[in-house]
Amino acid sequence: MPLRPLGLGDIYDAAFRVIRFNPKATVGSAVLVATVAMSLPIIVTGILTASTNLTIAETGSTDDSLVGYLGAFGSLGVGLVLFAFGNLLVTGMIAHVVAAAAIGRRLSLGEAWAATHGKRWRLVGLSLLIGFGFMLALALYVLVFALVVTTAPTGAVVAFGIITVPALIVLMIWAWIRLAYLPVPALMLEDVGVIGALQRCYTLTRQQFWRTFGIALLTMVLVGVATNILTFPITLVGQVGALAVDARYSVLVLIISQAVAQVIAAAFSTPFSSAVTSLQYVDQRMRKEAYDVELMRQAGLTG
Repeated sequence: MPLRPLGLGDIYDAAFRVIRFNPKATVGSAVLVATVAMSLPIIVTGILTASTNLTIAETGSTDDSLVGYLGAFGSLGVGLVLFAFGNLLVTGMIAHVVAAAAIGRRLSLGEAWAATHGKRWRLVGLSLLIGFGFMLALALYVLVFALVVTTAPTGAVVAFGIITVPALIVLMIWAWIRLAYLPVPALMLEDVGVIGALQRCYTLTRQQFWRTFGIALLTMVLVGVATNILTFPITLVGQVGALAVDARYSVLVLIISQAVAQVIAAAFSTPFSSAVTSLQYVDQRMRKEAYDVELMRQAGLTG
């Protein structure tokens, strides 16, 4: 990547270059995590298909089929939780991959994993803290809104909603960019803790809110569209296949299609979005802290 402040085109081009430069530690790690996590619902559903009745009779569900359905779709939920946890660790690995690629180094999958040593549980704690903060803010708003609805006249409730709902959305977007968008690469690449990573995110996005927000929003839209394009055929085949096969195997076909779609989505969405976020972190440091000079020194381009 060019060791200078990056434009939008530079960031996207560098993200694809990093992925091509080191596919094993980017796409490979994402696919590995998704495959392991999504194997659980396939195995559980396969066992349930062989041992229970997963078909629902026209007259209603039997206890056996209800247990089967709960087990199958419950295991899918557990698999998605495991995938989210593993995906979080992959984002931390990709931050190191991007930092190494900036100076021309290619980390192996094992080296990228080893680079996260000592920061993995901090990364989990950071994610939980951010998630809890957003949920707490939303819960407090719902509580206040419920109190207004039960105590105020209709006109006041409507006015409260018109004013506060957009304000809440704006506040959430502000918190996303200023506190929750860049702390992962900061935590991975700097000698800071969870709170320090949040502070670094706040510092790096100061006077850069709209630029950071625009790139983040565009990336989210592009990744969402591309993921839907990649997974729609598989999901459609799964739904058609569930109707075409024997009713006993319809749930298994659906679970397999969902699992495969998740793996394919992870192969693109996780490496690209994580690389873009890490590159925005590098870009902000180059703009604010002359980080490009430090990278040149590490790459041996300066004396």
